[in-house]
Amino acid sequence: MRAISRLLIAIGLAPIGLAPSWLGPLAGAPSLAQALAPVIGPNPEGKAIDPGTAMLQRSWNQLDAQLKALDALIPPDREAAPKVQNATPRLPTSLLTPNAAPRGALSPSQANPAPPLSLPTPIQLKGGGLVQGLSLEQSLALAFANSASLQAQREEVAVSLALLQAQLGTYWPRISAFASGTYGQEGATTTANQANNNLGFGPLFNPAPNGIVGSGPGPGGGINNIAGPFYVPSGGSVGLLTGTSSFSAGLSMDYALVDFARTPRIKSARAQLANARSTYANEVRKLQLQVSEAYYQLQKADQLVRIQDANVRSDLVILQDTLDLKQAGLVPRLDVLRRRSIEASNQENLIQALADRAVARRRLAVVLNLPPTINPSASDPIALQARWPLNLEQSLLAAYQDNPELQAILATRDALAQQKQATAAGLLPKLSLFASAGSGTSTALQSNYTIGGGGCCGSTALPDSTTNGWDWSIGLTINWLLFDAGTTSGEARALAKREAATIQRYAAQRNDIRLRLEEAFFNHEASLAKLASARRAVSASLEAFRDVKLRYLSGLSNELQLSNTKDQLINSLVNRLTATVNVNITYAQLLRELLPVSQDPNRAITPTLQLGSSSATN
Repeated sequence: MRAISRLLIAIGLAPIGLAPSWLGPLAGAPSLAQALAPVIGPNPEGKAIDPGTAMLQRSWNQLDAQLKALDALIPPDREAAPKVQNATPRLPTSLLTPNAAPRGALSPSQANPAPPLSLPTPIQLKGGGLVQGLSLEQSLALAFANSASLQAQREEVAVSLALLQAQLGTYWPRISAFASGTYGQEGATTTANQANNNLGFGPLFNPAPNGIVGSGPGPGGGINNIAGPFYVPSGGSVGLLTGTSSFSAGLSMDYALVDFARTPRIKSARAQLANARSTYANEVRKLQLQVSEAYYQLQKADQLVRIQDANVRSDLVILQDTLDLKQAGLVPRLDVLRRRSIEASNQENLIQALADRAVARRRLAVVLNLPPTINPSASDPIALQARWPLNLEQSLLAAYQDNPELQAILATRDALAQQKQATAAGLLPKLSLFASAGSGTSTALQSNYTIGGGGCCGSTALPDSTTNGWDWSIGLTINWLLFDAGTTSGEARALAKREAATIQRYAAQRNDIRLRLEEAFFNHEASLAKLASARRAVSASLEAFRDVKLRYLSGLSNELQLSNTKDQLINSLVNRLTATVNVNITYAQLLRELLPVSQDPNRAITPTLQLGSSSATN
């Protein structure tokens, strides 16, 4: 009983280290139906049982039968039910390892995220990871730097900017250079089907002896008759092989002078860029809320582990006192069994609290995109946020002003409207200017001449020739779609309907924003009010616990009254903790709707924890 004086310190909110050494010789309880045997009313003298006692006995029997029926619904355990005197089992190592105390503050080098396309290795996952502490501001800074979803949205902004720059280029002409070079060979044979001396072209086409008279010795008495140089006898032929090489180069320009779809496309690209920037700003708001909620929940999980640990420690103290009293014959066996059952139930709460804290640590690690070897721990103590400085009307008006969610929807609507105009402009004429200029050269080499039947066409054979040339052109083209079976108008109507749907989404998002803000506002006010009540409950529970502890030490109160008072104190501590964390969470939810953020993804983000503090502005 001397150890009970330490109970008040154990239940306090000061951190208490966890170690498996606190476990005492406790036992698990059997099933409820096994623990409660049928109760038979006393009748030592064998007298007839009065009707009231008989009714009470029947009620006991019915209760016992109901308990057995309920117990039968639970599948039987593979292991036999432990004995009441068995020691309390130790906490599982798989829970104690991720709940280890932090080894220090998280350094920047430890917070570098893993490569996006990598998977954790067995070595990285072995041992549960290193537990390192970090503050809420550090968590926000890491999330803004490491978040994969935020980085993906930054890339989307870059994509929209590149598409806008691509559309702006349509205001300028397109100039391109071209060049080509070829080489080929061609073989041909030309044959005269009849002689060409009957065309009346003069002696140059006549055969001998009516051709050109030449001087000199000859078989005709000194006169040599020569056929005309252009004479081709019937059946005369010539064959040759021609190799040709050519090269040409130049410049061409195409410029749309009148294009009714160009300006709407550019405006649509600008609207899509505005949509991407607004979506990025909204992602920053959402990410800050996710980090804040995960951090506050981790703080709550830490404190719940301390409270439940203190509760189990106090149970062990009271149980030891009850065992000592039972051994001295001052309390019945019922008190010991009841104490063991209470301690086992509270140990279940501690085990669940350890699991909740392990999950809360991993949830924060995922939001921060930490490497797989790091488990974060909350190093900031729980600090209550101030009351929200605005009333509900002011909060709603401020939430609607420059809201990135609504701005993104408006930008989408503008983009669809411009796309509709650009599509409809496909039915209008398009006037373009084109121009081109270039030069070229070609060389032909003829070889392998073959003459037959008296020859043919010698004057047209050029063994080696080169041709040089240049050209230029300029003109206008007009393209006017006259009929497409309603394809263009149908696409324009579809875009108009999408624009109308976007307007309805704006109305729905406006209502969602109001609902979110009102829910957070009312819960914030309720949490502040519940916190005041929880503080009064903790104060009264502490006084009641002190009184019942003195009565217990003086023998004026039993352990059941002490346990009930302790449970009330534990519940009041948990309620105060829950109300405190809910105040902070609802403040973060309200801040998410009004948080001023920059829409420039290249600008550094400053974590903002309170409304009106220094932050990045649009």
